[in-house]
Amino acid sequence: MIMAKLRVEYKDLSPLELVNQVYDLAFTFEKYSGSCSQSVVAAIHKVLEIDDAVVRVASSSAGGQFAQVSGTCGGLIGATIVLDYFLGRPAGKMSHEEGVSGNVDLHLDAIKTATPLFYRYINEYGTILCPQIQTKLFGRPYYLLDEDEMRKFEEAGGHENKCPDVVGKAARWAMEILLEKGVVGQ
Repeated sequence: MIMAKLRVEYKDLSPLELVNQVYDLAFTFEKYSGSCSQSVVAAIHKVLEIDDAVVRVASSSAGGQFAQVSGTCGGLIGATIVLDYFLGRPAGKMSHEEGVSGNVDLHLDAIKTATPLFYRYINEYGTILCPQIQTKLFGRPYYLLDEDEMRKFEEAGGHENKCPDVVGKAARWAMEILLEKGVVGQ
């Protein structure tokens, strides 16, 4: 486990204020920058000291993966990336030559840690899949790489409030788990 350090400007916030701040940041990152996966990671990066590369690696996992609107919600992917960054199995516990003591247990621990995200999505949206979440929010999914579809998505509130809310919740839920696991310290 990597301990997370709060950035100076967030050190005096209560846990509730932290999760609300992360929600607000993720919401506005999604609204103004797009990339649901990257917006979750960027929001938590703004509050916690996380390597900039982690934000970069979340770039294309947006819009149901590669903006194809066919896979897992990018917000969930971004939240999972953050949890795995702090609580995932370290590279030193993996091997391509032989079994490493405890490596499977560490992998399973990471899965157990991230699983509550799945259930929060199921409770909130009934699915983890981008096209079904879009259908719940908009009445239909939008193919985001098509210019006309993207225009319709925007007109329907795509980046104004609907997807930013999904992204904000994913970031909030990830931060709640980090706090519950005792990862976040001063």
